[in-house]
Amino acid sequence: MVYQFRWDVIPANIAFLMSGMELTLLLSAVTLVLSMIGGLLIAGLDLSKYRVLRFIGLGFGEIIRNTPILVQLLWVYYVLPIVFNFQIEAMTAAIIGLSVYSSAFISEAYRAGIQAVPNGHREAAQVLGLSPAQSFIRIVLPQAIRMTLPPLAANFVQLIKYSSLASVISVSEITRRGMELSATAFRPLEIFTFIAIVYFAICWPLAMAIRLWERRLANR
Repeated sequence: MVYQFRWDVIPANIAFLMSGMELTLLLSAVTLVLSMIGGLLIAGLDLSKYRVLRFIGLGFGEIIRNTPILVQLLWVYYVLPIVFNFQIEAMTAAIIGLSVYSSAFISEAYRAGIQAVPNGHREAAQVLGLSPAQSFIRIVLPQAIRMTLPPLAANFVQLIKYSSLASVISVSEITRRGMELSATAFRPLEIFTFIAIVYFAICWPLAMAIRLWERRLANR
């Protein structure tokens, strides 16, 4: 039996699928902002002079980085409401799960960037009379963020792909839209091939731009 392709299912439902892509990009963008903040907090704990705070930051990061993101999403969506006795929407659970997971990896980029700032810059800030907090905010952090921008951009590409996992908790991003359409149109080959192409069309140019950016920074 020869499979009969029916690509007309895509243009007939393009608005439905692209509405899911809009939610995918929104989910990725919100998650990136929150994970940048969370990553900075975790990096601050890792670099703290207090052993207890360092232990908390290290332990949290290791637990998150060494457990599957899908399990974490399911834990947030199903377990948190049981533990704290409240309802949580699927979109909120996806944002929390993806943000926490991404924060653990971004914190490593922050930590590497902060440690890469020369000690002479910190000493110069002290000579100028800046407090440790002022030195960190005005001198160290801007340089660290500049060095971590390529990893942050790469993390955004990863988040776009990881957002597809939110489909398992019924977030209506593009993968979920594809699953719903496939259940009614019975054309999984055409639908998921199109979805894969959409992801590639977004992620590949971003990945190439990040590589070019990293080369230019290296040359400088």
